[in-house]
Order: sequence, then structure tokens, then C-alpha cells
Amino acid sequence: MKKHPLHITNGSVLTSLLEELKIEGDFLTWQAMLCEGPTIEAVFSEEFLKIRREYFKDFYDVEVDNELIHTELDKLNHTEDYSEIILWFEYDLFCHINMVAVISLIKQKKIDLPIYLICSGREKGSKTLKGLGELSSEQLMQHYEAKVLLNADDLEMARNVWSIYCGVDHNLLKPLIVKSSSFDYLSNCLKAHLERFPDAVTGLNDIEKNILEILNTYKITSKNHLLGYILNYQGYFGYGDFQLKRIIDELAVFYTIKEDHLELNRKGLLVLQNQHNFADDIANGMTYGGVKKAAFYFSKSANKLIKTVHYDD
Repeated sequence: MKKHPLHITNGSVLTSLLEELKIEGDFLTWQAMLCEGPTIEAVFSEEFLKIRREYFKDFYDVEVDNELIHTELDKLNHTEDYSEIILWFEYDLFCHINMVAVISLIKQKKIDLPIYLICSGREKGSKTLKGLGELSSEQLMQHYEAKVLLNADDLEMARNVWSIYCGVDHNLLKPLIVKSSSFDYLSNCLKAHLERFPDAVTGLNDIEKNILEILNTYKITSKNHLLGYILNYQGYFGYGDFQLKRIIDELAVFYTIKEDHLELNRKGLLVLQNQHNFADDIANGMTYGGVKKAAFYFSKSANKLIKTVHYDD
């Protein structure tokens, strides 16, 4: 029997697009969101699934469908049918954390197949970075033809990123920011990740402060209006509606909802003036992989994470 590729995509929308293009092979749709919440190295082990279930219940009041996860992942138990694995992931942190977890899972299962990467981002003629779902059929086929074979160093680097992310010292990611690899956007994503920790001066992280900057710069008429702005101006984070709505709500202490617009209050203005540390005002117990967000500050001057004094885990 002729073997064919296994495509691992970053979501059901992309899977449907590729199926419409009649690209040869089977499809595994990766539905996870691993850039928030606790993780352990053993991807989709029983312990992994347990802590992920608890995280989504606690932070989003959502029940995770583990049956759907098992059905999709079962395809990795029958790799004798496949000639190669092709990863379809985007330029942002959301996708890259998922991608390194996927690669780690493949290696965890001791699957010995060529692994290719297709990653969207900078597109000719576009001033903005593009997700795979935003590309035309022609562009998707061009990416498919130009897929990149990941070498042993690339795969080891991905596993290393995942291992560090699941660990307690995320400063170990810093040397990987300047290391060359086939992952064109990994450096940007690792920088964005470190900037998700609270700023040493304001206590807010990069995306939280950017949201307040948007409120200070534009006339924002509603939370939904604000959401639209953030989706377009979030850089390499790649957060979805789900995550951003939670962040907008958590930042409510910094703005007031007027009759026809949202307006920064005194606390919000103090943040932008770097006049006070408000970490305690928005403490929510968030974990990134193996580290509590509140356990570290990101120091822009030192360009590294610094342990929070008197942090109580």
C-alpha cells in the first residue's frame, strides 16, 4: 500500500481549507491552546490532560472534550501508514508553543519520519503578518511546495524549548532567541513570551500595557470595539477572542465605561506614566507552562526575568 503524508494543522478552519484543495494525505487537527496554563513535558499524558482540564475549568469555566483529543491523536499511533509528517503552524506565540509540543509528542512516541514545517507570516505584497487561514488557495499551495524539512538540530531545539517552557527557569530560553534554526519566527515568539511576565516598573505585561495604550490613543466605544483593535495590534502573541476577552475584563480596574466610550481612569494613566506598580491589582494566578506569572518580573533594562520578592506560591 502506498504511504501518504500526515498533515498536522493548527485548527479546523485550516484543515477544511486544505481538504478543499485536495492536498494528498490524512489530517490531524491540533485543537490545543498551550500558551496559557500549566503544562508538563509528557504531552497528553493522563496527568497532562488532568491539569489542562482543571485550568480551563478554573479560568474559563469550560469543560475540555478529551474524547475528541484522543480521537485525533490516535492517528499518531498508526504512523506505519505515513511517509512524512507536515506541520502547518503560524508565526505567533500561540502557534509556536503548540508546535514545539507537537514535535515533542512525536519524539515522545519515537516516531521516525521526516518532519516538514509550513509556517505563514511575512507575505509578499502585505504590510502585515498573515495567518494560514488568511492566505489564498494559490498562496497555500506555494507554501506547500516550499515546505521546509526540519533537521535534527531543529527538532532538538523544539524539544528544548518545550522542556524549558514546562520548567521553572524561563530565562533559559534567552540563548535560543539568538540561535539560528529553520523556525523563522521562533526568536520573536520567545521574546514575546518573556514580555508576558509583569514589567518590573508597572506590574503589567506587554500586552496588558498595549491595551491601555490603545484606550489612551483611540476612541473605543465598547469592549467589542477594543477587542477588534487588540486582535489587529497584538504583534506576535496570536491570542484569540477567548483569551483577549478575559484580559479586557481583568483590566477593568484601569478604565471606566462611559455612555459612548471606554476611558482610562487614574490608575490606567499612572500605568502609562510608569508611576506605580499595579501587579497586585490584576493578580489572577496565571501559569505559563511551569512558572506562575506572578513569580517573576520582566526587567527591560536587564532583559531577563527577575524573581519576585516575597512571592508566595
